[in-house]
Amino acid sequence: MIKDIVLVGIGSGIGGICRYLISLLIGQTYGGFPWGTFAVNIVGCLLIGILWGLTSRFQNLSPVFSLLLMVGFCGGFTTFSTFSKEGLAMLQTNNYMLFTLYTLGNVALGIIAVALGYITAK
Repeated sequence: MIKDIVLVGIGSGIGGICRYLISLLIGQTYGGFPWGTFAVNIVGCLLIGILWGLTSRFQNLSPVFSLLLMVGFCGGFTTFSTFSKEGLAMLQTNNYMLFTLYTLGNVALGIIAVALGYITAK
């Protein structure tokens, strides 16, 4: 149990650092749209789809693989808590169109990215 927690913690820490660096590279907002968070969410969904597909394809992969990469790294990398906060901020400023585009874009493209990653890896 302790080993599992440590694996998830290491993965989460690395994922969080990667999220931060990508957000710095892309930029937080442009025209009121949080591109950094948007990009990380879609890339994270694609990555978790690929990892999920690989674990389905190669069933002899160690559970360490899933804990470190899917639960830890992807959990630390994706930013749906930030996504929710930014969405609420858009609603609070009555920016309903931007909120709708941001929310639907994250959800729809995220699901598509997971499916593409899963299909590609499987």
